[in-house]
Amino acid sequence: MTHRFSICSYSFRRSFENGDMDYQGYVAFNLRNGFSQLDPWMKHVEPGLEDKAWLADAKRMAEDAGLPYGCIAVDGGHMYEEDAARQSECREMALRWLDVAASLGATQMRIDSGGPEALTDEIFEIIVEGYNELIPRAHAANVEILVENHWGPTKYAENTVRLLEEVEGLGLLFDTNNWAEGTHERAWQLCAPYAHLTHFKTFSFDSRGDDPSVDLQKACSILRETGYNGVWGIESTPEDGDEEGAAVKTMALLQRVLGA
Repeated sequence: MTHRFSICSYSFRRSFENGDMDYQGYVAFNLRNGFSQLDPWMKHVEPGLEDKAWLADAKRMAEDAGLPYGCIAVDGGHMYEEDAARQSECREMALRWLDVAASLGATQMRIDSGGPEALTDEIFEIIVEGYNELIPRAHAANVEILVENHWGPTKYAENTVRLLEEVEGLGLLFDTNNWAEGTHERAWQLCAPYAHLTHFKTFSFDSRGDDPSVDLQKACSILRETGYNGVWGIESTPEDGDEEGAAVKTMALLQRVLGA
């Protein structure tokens, strides 16, 4: 079986900030290192919200490289806010990003649930209602909506599973790290069956010499046991700042573990 890999552009946020990488450089990095699709963080395609020419250039870059757009990770378009006006703004932002995703030909878009860690039934229903409004519009645009275990209630696997079971058509961006402290392995077991994309987190390519392969091996084994056959996505965040090196090393670790 041929495994496919991707790297979320959030992995290069410091390189973007200090000018060591731009969007064309991100596309070139993916092509050069054998990644299968582009998974941009919304900040790195933000010009496309206002500038259609920039969006067309971003699409052309991908086409020239032979790389499709996979998942756009959107912050600020979540389904719940305590303030009703702010919630409306967030949901409108999700729709604006859906237009961007559709224009790029992206197959997936990550939209957070929002909400507090202590999830009440009332808040849960508001979140569900938001996704139920968004998903049909995304489906019409050939974009799958994913929720990520990212912050708020989705840090807890039981909340995440409850949401995925309740909302038809909602998939999971399975992040190996973003779980409440001490719950990671249980969360992997509960949530792996719902995974439609992954973010494998590695933090250890620094002077401490930690070995990330142990947790990576466990998470991969659980995903494979549940039949996961999607893209093996990476979101590396190295403490030593070598973002390109961390991405390449993480991909190599995944390839070794998966026998790719």
